[in-house]
Formats: sequence, C-alpha cells, structure tokens
Amino acid sequence: MGNFYLAYGSNMNLYQMSVRCPTAKVIGTAILEGYELIFQGVKGDAYATIRKNPKKNTPVLVWELDDLAEYRLDNYEGFPTFYGKAFFRVDMEGKPVKAMAYVMKRVIPLGIPERHYYEGIYAGYLAAGFDTAILEEAVRVSDPESE
Repeated sequence: MGNFYLAYGSNMNLYQMSVRCPTAKVIGTAILEGYELIFQGVKGDAYATIRKNPKKNTPVLVWELDDLAEYRLDNYEGFPTFYGKAFFRVDMEGKPVKAMAYVMKRVIPLGIPERHYYEGIYAGYLAAGFDTAILEEAVRVSDPESE
C-alpha cells in the first residue's frame, strides 16, 4: 500500500494526473474540515493552496501514490521550495485516514488563477461530484480587486 494524498487543486483533474502520475489511483473523496481553498500569486498566475479557516471546508480527492508518483508530484509541485507537505486526518466512509497535502510555503498575496489552470480544477470538481460553488468562492475571495 502506498501513501495517501489529498488533492484540492489541479491534481483533482483525472486526465492531468494520468499524465503526471500514471501509477496513482483514486481511492475516494473526503472533506478537509476547517480549511478553505484559496489562490495565491499574481493576477492571472495564481495557484491553489489551503489555509486554516474554522468556518470553511474543502473537498478533496484522495489518491494512493507509490514512491514514483510521489516523487513526480514533488517535482511538479516545486517541493520543498514552493509547496511543503502537511499531514491531515480525514474521514473516508467512517474511517480516519492520514494523508498528505501540498500547502504553499511562501507568503504570497492572493490572486486570480490562469483560465486553463482554473478549468482543469473545475473539471476535477465536476468529475468528483463536488459543488463548484466552493471553487468559484475561492476565486472570488482570492481576487484582490473584490475588496
């Protein structure tokens, strides 16, 4: 058995993950309670991350990764410089599961993602059956011009 990984951004996209990590397997979905999805970066080039917020929850796609898949994802995510790894417990069908998620390490201002990047995440939300309003809210909250 491999390591469990919680995807909340572009790695929710089944096609993109099949290219990035062909050996990774979806094992289910879960909710990361007390965390909200946001985008950080410059307008048109921001990336997904999560931050603590006791009033919010973030849906995640749970993957099982072998060592090669995790190595490939580490490179894709810019680990350990851009994203770090954090470990969480989530409930999957009544059982607690410990899993890793990539969390942005740098303190970067909020920003709007590039359209293609956003559409990839949106497709992942649809495939997983998640409420896309959560993703749309993340973009709204991350827009520096919305304040």
